[in-house]
Amino acid sequence: MAPRLRPIEGFDTVMSTDSDWERWGQRNPYFGVLTHPKFRRENLTPSTLAEFMATGGSHVDYVLGICRQRIDPTFAPSRILDFGCGVGRVLIPFAARVSEAVGMDIAPSMLAEAQRNADEAGAGNVRLVLSDDRLSTIDGSFDLVHSCIVLQHIEPVRGTALFKLLVERVRLGGIGALHVTFGWTFHAETYGQEPPPPPPPTLGPVGRVRAHLAGLKPTPPAAPPEPIADADPMMAMYYYNLSELMFILQQTGVDRVHTELTDHGGALGAYLFFRRQRPSSSDGSLENIESAKL
Repeated sequence: MAPRLRPIEGFDTVMSTDSDWERWGQRNPYFGVLTHPKFRRENLTPSTLAEFMATGGSHVDYVLGICRQRIDPTFAPSRILDFGCGVGRVLIPFAARVSEAVGMDIAPSMLAEAQRNADEAGAGNVRLVLSDDRLSTIDGSFDLVHSCIVLQHIEPVRGTALFKLLVERVRLGGIGALHVTFGWTFHAETYGQEPPPPPPPTLGPVGRVRAHLAGLKPTPPAAPPEPIADADPMMAMYYYNLSELMFILQQTGVDRVHTELTDHGGALGAYLFFRRQRPSSSDGSLENIESAKL
């Protein structure tokens, strides 16, 4: 079944374009990353801002810990990419541990806030670039390619293509740490997947006549909803087909994946940690593909 959009409760309008992330960056960049009321702009204080940024340091410790415990105990990345870096919550703590930390985001306002935070932290090795669907604004490969609670907000056809490009940016011998959502706790009876709609009712002869007559009556157009003053955009949530992602990893030279399962308010996710061991089998000739298998 194709993945479907599911909104996060508590927001007022639908977020469906990259421009909506720019709206978040302009009006509530910290709440757009961690949706707790204390991180709204009007509630933000030096104390809550420090608390917000401290969560990024804890996250970086967790990511590097998993990389060393499960994949390579000697892992010491020099160049990292943080896709969907937002205000730099994770990027800046990464920068304290590597030579170069590159952050990508689709929203210029988020990048501007990340630059202010990097300057405040004295993180001169941070480089911020505007994202696109081809990752054309970055060069080369990375020891670590990271993305967390980002792809879940991107429609899966587009996000799956981005997932593949991110995996291909991991240098041979490097590690990827990419988080995706795959289902919902409230659809337990269908293993996290949204059930298909029920079939239409079967109508007898009288019912078919009534339905036909009803169809002849003009239906008045629905009145547009009243705009909500100063409304938040909604953060759309999507889930991904893990079979497709595993196929991409296998075809891109990955032979082992460590998975950490997540549950963010009922949105079930998989944090995929992997090492890229071989060149991509989708690149080059059949001879290259066969040699990569050896």
